[in-house]
Amino acid sequence: MTDALLLVAPVVIPFIGAAIAMLARKQATLAAATGLVASLLLAIASALLFARAMTSISTPLTLLGNWPQGIGLSLSATLPGVALVMVTALVALAAAIYAPVDIGPRRRRAGYDPMMLAMIGAVNGAFLTDDLFNLYVWFELALLCAIGLLTLDRRPAQIHGAIRYAAFAMLGATFILLGIGMIYGITATLNIHEAAAALARTPPNVASATAAALLFGGFALKAGLAPFHLWLPASYHVAPASVTAVFAGLLTKMGFYALLLIFAGLFGTASESPSAAQMAPLFGIIAAATMLVCVAGALAQTDMRRLLAYHVIAQVGYMMAGLAIATREGVAAAIFYMIHSIIVQSNLFLGAGLIRRASGSWDLTRTGGMVRHDPLFAALFAVPVLSLAGIPPLSGFWAKMIVIRESLDAGMAWIGGVALIAGLLTIVSMATFWSDACWKETPGQRIRRVPGTGLAAMALLSAATVLIGLFPQGLWTLAQQSAYMLEIGR
Repeated sequence: MTDALLLVAPVVIPFIGAAIAMLARKQATLAAATGLVASLLLAIASALLFARAMTSISTPLTLLGNWPQGIGLSLSATLPGVALVMVTALVALAAAIYAPVDIGPRRRRAGYDPMMLAMIGAVNGAFLTDDLFNLYVWFELALLCAIGLLTLDRRPAQIHGAIRYAAFAMLGATFILLGIGMIYGITATLNIHEAAAALARTPPNVASATAAALLFGGFALKAGLAPFHLWLPASYHVAPASVTAVFAGLLTKMGFYALLLIFAGLFGTASESPSAAQMAPLFGIIAAATMLVCVAGALAQTDMRRLLAYHVIAQVGYMMAGLAIATREGVAAAIFYMIHSIIVQSNLFLGAGLIRRASGSWDLTRTGGMVRHDPLFAALFAVPVLSLAGIPPLSGFWAKMIVIRESLDAGMAWIGGVALIAGLLTIVSMATFWSDACWKETPGQRIRRVPGTGLAAMALLSAATVLIGLFPQGLWTLAQQSAYMLEIGR
């Protein structure tokens, strides 16, 4: 396969799969097979692209356009984008394996497979693009697919959740588009690397500060950072578990990746630029508020979906802490945490869906008995639970430790202290979750057996979590290389 085909494959394969699944959506078995095959092909293509990217600095390609001033549709196989594409493929494959648990013929006829594949293609497009306007377009395409997936059953609760989601997303999109327009006006280009070089030659001014504020507001809302987070717990709980797992793993991380791209790549907050001194305190305050407020919110929940939704946001706070440290190592810590979090949080929602199927309820007060009735599930579910809590030697322990260590090395011990407190509260939350969902007995309640496809999907993600935990140096090296690639883009 040529470099050009390899580069476009993570975007093209899901969209071709989506087109085929759309034509076949009235035949549920064929639509399901299309989704699974497309996810398998995506996983293979993403692994090959990652291997190819590791042998060269980049494989840039302009697909359409190539007009003056950097206008066109372009993709670039550089870190951390290619690593995130590979993790996206892993989550998409796990969701495709899991889907028969809660996606029946009716939901497939409603368009689950084409919308899921199209959303995965849009996420990959955002991870591979090096153009600001294209980044905006990929976000909006992912939004359209997400709204469709939220409303699969057309229930009133889903419609209300989708309205909240769309309203906040469109507000964020407005800020993003205005910020991109101002960057284009300042630099005369939409290419991220060219715009970064132009901004590096220009002293900070009102226009660039306004553009930064608009972009931060828009992407912080997409990432779910406090105080822009309230839409997420009110939206995610209405979708099927396989949909929510992909949302939790990818969509907020897509928003945070854009923040990395803009502030570490475009404004150079990790390069000792004047922007870093101005932005780092604000980023730190937002990171601390996100961690503490959302962990506290999780402690107050008994609905598994809402509890995990608050943890989704709290974990973005740890990533934001890495960006707030304003060093290359801090950015690397954020990237390490992001990859760990994508895998773990997707797995947690898959597990919550299986608990609900077994017990018949999302309410933790009505669940329990999983350890005795299905010990294999309990063992697989323990992996993401313990990892989110930061128990060694799983990936979450290393992710939290690296963020705290880098905050101490950068002289920002207060961020590390907040991260430590939030980590202790997360342990309490996850211990309560595990005890209520799996350990406690429920006399007289019938527990249904967990389907094999659900166990297989969880095993795939749990194995990745254990692998990172046992060999963290590999991912840390990759994260450091990714931070370096973001920095040299200037």
